[in-house]
Amino acid sequence: MQDLHALLERSLTQLGYELVDLEISNRGKLLRLFIDKPEGITIDDCVLVSNQMGNLLAVEHDIDYDRLEVSSPGLDRVLKKQSDFERFAGERAHVKLRVPVENRKNFLGILRGLESESLLIECDGAVHKVALSNIDKARLAPEF
Repeated sequence: MQDLHALLERSLTQLGYELVDLEISNRGKLLRLFIDKPEGITIDDCVLVSNQMGNLLAVEHDIDYDRLEVSSPGLDRVLKKQSDFERFAGERAHVKLRVPVENRKNFLGILRGLESESLLIECDGAVHKVALSNIDKARLAPEF
């Protein structure tokens, strides 16, 4: 899967998109790509990427799949890379840790940036520092 992820990420970058996430489900028969670009994703972007990646997978990568889905990451987009945490500093997010910090595994607050391999998140009136390597899952948590 790492090779597939690298291939897709490289190809999407050349097209001007970011690979936010890749999901493989239904015993590998469904590939779901979540893409983004600074100005947002339209249905035309999804169609273009679906066609391009379908051709790429047919020609350059021998992977057996039945369906390819391409989507925007949504308002509650997943945060995985260091650059995601930098880009969305100042935004509200939910962060779940692998190992508790300060006796808690879940933080819901405002991302305050990075400090030497650690995320700063403000919640409950305090700024907490958590190692990026300790983050299990992180998503934006927009308020409506």
